[in-house]
Amino acid sequence: MGTEAPHVFYLNAFPKFPHIQTQQNITNDNDHNHDSSTWYEEVLDHDLKWSFALNSVLHKGISEYQEIALLDTKRFGKALVIDGKMQSAEMDEFVYHECLIHPALLCHPDPKTVFIMGGGEGSAAREALKHKSMKRVVMCDIDQEVVDFCRAHLTVNREAFSHKKLDLIINDAKAELQNRNEKFDIIVGDLADPVEGGPCYQLYTKSFYEKILKPKLSEKGIFVTQAGPAGIFTHKEVFTSIYNTIKQVFKYVMAYTTHVPSFADTWGWVMASDQPFLIGAEEMDKRIEGRIDGDLLYLNGAWFQSSATMNKTVSQS
Repeated sequence: MGTEAPHVFYLNAFPKFPHIQTQQNITNDNDHNHDSSTWYEEVLDHDLKWSFALNSVLHKGISEYQEIALLDTKRFGKALVIDGKMQSAEMDEFVYHECLIHPALLCHPDPKTVFIMGGGEGSAAREALKHKSMKRVVMCDIDQEVVDFCRAHLTVNREAFSHKKLDLIINDAKAELQNRNEKFDIIVGDLADPVEGGPCYQLYTKSFYEKILKPKLSEKGIFVTQAGPAGIFTHKEVFTSIYNTIKQVFKYVMAYTTHVPSFADTWGWVMASDQPFLIGAEEMDKRIEGRIDGDLLYLNGAWFQSSATMNKTVSQS
């Protein structure tokens, strides 16, 4: 007389939405400790899966480019999932987005303009707009439906989406940068990982960085990008190749990492410029206090200094 078997919500087993299904797991009659729950299951590798117990599936949809779902998870709150991959979760998205945005803006002497490649959920723009010096944030995402979906359902970013300093563009980021005449103090890559053949692959190449992105940075401009998993077993997926590619283009390059609980891994970012940009922990804390409206929940000077220290295996890669 076992309890009812849990349901599993699959998002990445097969192409497009026919693969979103409810499937019974096989349970044993002696299995009395299982809760009757719906689960979201993400395949991390051919022999490894990461599962979340769900309260409900809040919304799901499909655009020209990708599949979108908003899940209400028991552990991490609302979670945005695109193409079967966790993008951010309500409980810890501040970790990823503070690490993506603030180090570059704090290292810049006076950041006034930011160009965000991707960032359709609005969280990167939200963090950039906290800086008192900011004059304009351009967010360029290719997928109108993702932006509309996030604007409607991610209530935490509604103020950012309606902010007068935000310039929201629906376009391919490569084409948008190429066609613009102005330069930016900060350019941010908030894109999916560069899986070969994927929609973002061309935005991680040496040619793109060298010929399109770098010329659009101001004299003391800084480029920063998310760089994928950076764990002891996962850093070779994209992290080390992104770092080594950027190092061929910019004079000063820094990688830094931290653990993101809902990603089930250490995550990496790479920051680069042709001008020295590193500042000490004490100076970073002073700039956080003086430049930013509101409090940061994760980032401070001491953490940032430590975040750039890689373990032996990763540093050798």
